[in-house]
Amino acid sequence: MGVAASDATGRIAFPVKVLPAAEVLGCAKTFRRILEDYEPEVLVCGRPLTMAGEAGPQATRLTEQAERISAACGLPVEFEDERLSSQEAKRILREEGKSEREMRGKVDMVAASVFLQAWLDARANEGKTDGEA
Repeated sequence: MGVAASDATGRIAFPVKVLPAAEVLGCAKTFRRILEDYEPEVLVCGRPLTMAGEAGPQATRLTEQAERISAACGLPVEFEDERLSSQEAKRILREEGKSEREMRGKVDMVAASVFLQAWLDARANEGKTDGEA
C-alpha cells in the first residue's frame, strides 16, 4: 500500500513509503511510526471506482478495510477516487527519468500522493483546508 502525507499547511501532498498491506491492516509498528511522525488528522484512502464512477466489489472491500484501520488508529477516514492514479504516478516517474525497473516499489506511494493531492485541492476549493492529511 502506498502511503503519502501532506505538509503542515495541508496544501502539498508527497509520497512517504510503500508498506505491505498486512502491516497497514494490522497497524504494525512501521505504520504506527509513520502516523507518529506525520500526526495526521484524517486518513485519506483511495477508493477504486470503475471507469463509470461506480463502486464495485473491490471498492466495497477496501472501504471496509479502511474503516477497520481508521477505528484501530482512532482517526476519521475519508475517501478519494483513485482511478488512473497509478497511470499518473508512472507518468510522473517517467518525467523524472525513472526506468521501469527504477519505478518498482515507488508507483503506489506516488499514486497515493496523486489522489491525496486531489483530496487536498478539493478541500482547499471548499475553503476547508485546516491541517495535515
